[in-house]
Amino acid sequence: MPPLRLRAMTLTSALGAGLAPTLQALRTRRSGVQRRHWETVTDLDTCIGEVDGIDAVELPAELAHFDCRNNRLAELALRQDGFDAAVRDVIARVGADRVGVFVGTSTSGIHTSEQAYRHRDPATGALPTSLDYRHTHNSYSLADYVRHRFGLSGTACVISTACSSSAKVFGMAQRMVACGLVDAAIVGGVDSLCLTTLYGFQSLQLLSPQPCMPFDVNRQGINIGEAGAFALLEPAPQAQAGDILLTGVGESSDAHHMSAPHPQGLGARLAMQAALNMAGLQPADIGYIALHGTSTPSNDAAESQAVEALFGQHVPCSSIKGHTGHTLGAAGAINAVVAALALRHDLAPAGAGTREVDPALPCHYLIETLDRPLRHVLSNAFGFGGNNCSLVLSKQGAA
Repeated sequence: MPPLRLRAMTLTSALGAGLAPTLQALRTRRSGVQRRHWETVTDLDTCIGEVDGIDAVELPAELAHFDCRNNRLAELALRQDGFDAAVRDVIARVGADRVGVFVGTSTSGIHTSEQAYRHRDPATGALPTSLDYRHTHNSYSLADYVRHRFGLSGTACVISTACSSSAKVFGMAQRMVACGLVDAAIVGGVDSLCLTTLYGFQSLQLLSPQPCMPFDVNRQGINIGEAGAFALLEPAPQAQAGDILLTGVGESSDAHHMSAPHPQGLGARLAMQAALNMAGLQPADIGYIALHGTSTPSNDAAESQAVEALFGQHVPCSSIKGHTGHTLGAAGAINAVVAALALRHDLAPAGAGTREVDPALPCHYLIETLDRPLRHVLSNAFGFGGNNCSLVLSKQGAA
């Protein structure tokens, strides 16, 4: 398929609001993951990647019925890096019915329902009438909020395939543009902290009691984080030097297990190979890999085997999750934006938290940041149930 240009992008996470604090953290290996209490959680031995300032965010008055933690986080992210202005410029050029919205989330506004559950009727168990499930908890709430915020009337959907959700939306946008249904697309993902996620991963015995350490020999599991990331994609018939392009998308569904990856990373390898094929590239063309890198023993081992099988042991790679925690449905979009930052700044960032790379994971995991010319990078996002997605991003005109 023809490549798409990243006209604009933005990222808000525990590292801060916008691209500037994210880039600074990548350069210095600063982590936003901390040990702190959140909401009613007092009994979990873990750290979290919480975004500061969400409670103070106010949605536009006409969209108050969408108010929930997830949509507040989306609003906070959309205000950064000139993203709002870029979207409105594209709308003025192509029309409100020709801009698609394709976003990913896993839990959406479930936190609102969790709060409502505490106030159910003691006699009947009925939830309070103030709960607006459609505009908050419902998975489509995120896409609906973005549509209404920008006054869009075109195609919109939410993908919810666990941790690959907001990577797969890039493929959805690419297909929609290719078949002529939209002329541009807002893509991204938002997932916010909630009790269901924290206690759910605790029940799977996957939470780390310390800040997570992807690919480290002493890694103990994940930290849950929250984030919102968006990109504005449009066709690039005449790409200019320095433009960041989406050149390849690869998806697979190995369905090996409900929560565990294929032990040899078969599905991951298939997704990475498919992305390379679409981009017309060879493994040697990739200069950096933004790993899914969850920091669990089995996931890191499976991804390492997949990377080694396809790329060998020499391509620099790292995971953002030591910086932000695992942001679940937002993880794919975060990785894509980090990959684009790497291209823009010729930077292969080292992963935060990792001190001693596990010798059983034979890939070139970075514990020191590299400044090096980059032309093509790969971004991975792998979800429960074997839902895998890899993206190739390229810089036009790079040496």
